[in-house]
Amino acid sequence: MSDIKKSESIQLSCRLQAIASATYDAAQDCQGNAKALLALLRQLEQLHREIRDGAFQQSLPDNRQALYSLLRDIEAEGGWPYIERMRLQAFLKNVEQEGAVFNSIEVLENDSSLNW
Repeated sequence: MSDIKKSESIQLSCRLQAIASATYDAAQDCQGNAKALLALLRQLEQLHREIRDGAFQQSLPDNRQALYSLLRDIEAEGGWPYIERMRLQAFLKNVEQEGAVFNSIEVLENDSSLNW
């Protein structure tokens, strides 16, 4: 790898780390606020979609050798980036589990208040 490419790679890595840190900080700031965290996830999904449908598609190789090289790189680096949405059933299951825990706590609190 040439010195210029290595320098560009290091700069990109630093920029990506700064983006990741800013995202983690935003998530920490929203801790406990489901609506704010949902807004953050929606923004990340929108950015993913815009980059994928815009700059990424425009930069795709126009010959088989370059495409093969890109596909090998995608496979070697961990596959295709994907932002998975939480399935409604999984969400409801989590809500039901939390509800059961809250109900158990409430029952315990009521039982302990009767003993006093």
